[in-house]
Amino acid sequence: MARLVHLSDLHFGAHDPQIVSAVEQEVDRARPDLVVVSGDFTQRAKTEQFQEACRFLARLRDAGHEVLAVPGNHDVPLYDVLRRFLSPLTRYRKYVDETLCPFHRLPGAAVLGLNTARSFTIKDGRLNREQTEFVCSEFGRVPESDVRILVTHHPLFALPVDDTGLLGKPLGRQELALDAIQDVEVDLLLAGHNHRASTHRASDLVTRAGGTLVVQAGTATSVRLREEKQSFNVIDIAEGKMTLALMRWTGERFETAVPTQFVRDADGWSEASLDAAEADSPV
Repeated sequence: MARLVHLSDLHFGAHDPQIVSAVEQEVDRARPDLVVVSGDFTQRAKTEQFQEACRFLARLRDAGHEVLAVPGNHDVPLYDVLRRFLSPLTRYRKYVDETLCPFHRLPGAAVLGLNTARSFTIKDGRLNREQTEFVCSEFGRVPESDVRILVTHHPLFALPVDDTGLLGKPLGRQELALDAIQDVEVDLLLAGHNHRASTHRASDLVTRAGGTLVVQAGTATSVRLREEKQSFNVIDIAEGKMTLALMRWTGERFETAVPTQFVRDADGWSEASLDAAEADSPV
């Protein structure tokens, strides 16, 4: 079995230090095989904000945790126009990760990250043909039995951004991405950006999208909230089965919501009844 902790939208520079400390404690307690951070490490891509993010990542790694990260739109400078267009992710590469397409193997799973942040948009994301071909190439070498996990900052699909049902924009060139995730049978899409936690079957969002599981993380540490408290996900992967536990901030600590279990069959992933022993066991 493999365990992932899925964090997103840390927004150093607009964060709560108490919650940052609590996240680190919960990550230590969860003992994941991999910590996934799906973008927006900073609030405005400033050097001091990246330095704080770097210290956070260093503490995780010093505690023995592997980390896979991708940039978000807030990690591209907004007001520094020259840097935005000439070297948009220089600071990200220096302080977070030189690699924009990280790949990590776990027992029974493979995790690939892609950069969806773009200089010419303020907040929207996009993939290009080279990236989708890269997805097919990397996952094409993974054994069929392994769970394939794709990490982006921006969600591939249009998802609610508030309680009114208002939808955000889908990822640019969505059709290319849909073709890629179907060609190599991606099992799990992890993203952030909306500061709202949710889980969907892809075919419920776009009919032809199939049985891929779409998992959104809320903001882990930012004070920029959208009608939801801070949260992050703990995901356990076993053969043909996946369990998702949402960790919610209460104002004093993180508490675990009742986990949700999913099973994989010929049509992809679907929700299943959680075993009583697993429902009672702490994350």
